[in-house]
Amino acid sequence: MDAIYPPKALAILGGGQLGSMFTLAAKTMGYSVVVLEPDGRAPAARFADKHLCAPFDDKNALAELAQCAAVTTEFENVNADAMRDLAAAMQVSPSSDCVAIAQNRILEKSWIRKAGLETAPYRVIQAASDISSECEPLFPAVLKTAMLGYDGKGQIRVKTLAQLQAAFATLGNVPCVLEQLVDLRAEISVIACRLDDERIATFDPAENHHENGILAYSVVPARLPENLLSAAKQMAVRLANALNYVGVLAVEMFVVGDEQRLVVNEMAPRPHNSGHHTMDACASSQFQQQVRLMCGLPPADTRLLSACCMANILGDVWGEQGEEPNWAAVLNHPQAHLHLYGKAEPRKGRKMGHFTVLADSADEAYRIAQSLHQQLKFQ
Repeated sequence: MDAIYPPKALAILGGGQLGSMFTLAAKTMGYSVVVLEPDGRAPAARFADKHLCAPFDDKNALAELAQCAAVTTEFENVNADAMRDLAAAMQVSPSSDCVAIAQNRILEKSWIRKAGLETAPYRVIQAASDISSECEPLFPAVLKTAMLGYDGKGQIRVKTLAQLQAAFATLGNVPCVLEQLVDLRAEISVIACRLDDERIATFDPAENHHENGILAYSVVPARLPENLLSAAKQMAVRLANALNYVGVLAVEMFVVGDEQRLVVNEMAPRPHNSGHHTMDACASSQFQQQVRLMCGLPPADTRLLSACCMANILGDVWGEQGEEPNWAAVLNHPQAHLHLYGKAEPRKGRKMGHFTVLADSADEAYRIAQSLHQQLKFQ
């Protein structure tokens, strides 16, 4: 891969908050940015040099995008075929093959195991005829759609064959994965930054806390044994190498049972919500890494400079009539850093921003973040 330097133009598929933060990082580093995003009010449109307001498979928009030096994506549900077409004209990272794998839980779990890593026990359900007594050893379990599931969507817990049949119908009779519920003790994620086998780095694992299926807090460093955290980083590197991945890869893992066994839950071929703390607490951010790697540059320093806790801000903290949250609570706190995404309409469950608290310890950062989040809600 040839290195790409400023002021060359970079492209990104998707203009949400991840695209917005990528765009800011790229422009700070001297690149110009073209965003392809069908939403005319997308957050990244505020900062991009050019916003192509068109569907992701629009041939004219893709042709214009192909004039850039390189392209990446902010989400995995982009058109993988469009990325394959772009690869004929420009550098594409991650590759369309890696994106296609991350789009499909069936392929994803197969590749995780191919890399020699453990997943929760599972069974593929392609059709109603696949639901049989052979599924019963997995109960209690969760049925997940193979495609288009995120933030807890496209998932239903089941305990019996009857419940499984009903859940499969509710999810639309589409291909699914039936995954055994594990003895979950903690959830962590590792952000891997890979150019090739020799040039790969990881950020310290984040300890993640979810509410209603959506990430609420990420605490770093994770409050778990050091040997477990070291193993998690090695597992993320192993998966990235197996995929011959180029770019930023988020790998989510479960810590299971008394023995604290690590199993891989899923991966995301892009920067991740649990890596937002890197913007304030690390020597480089995951978005700077995304820019560097798509440009053929080696990963930057990933050192954690301060213990921290990232807290998501959802539309739930706005008032019923759209009244603004108590921003003063966060902005007046000397250890808190606020990031709002510029989305016009707050909705329950919608990610509107985040803030990161820096502190002397992970416990202190988590405590302050929880307190500030309570104060933030409109009263």
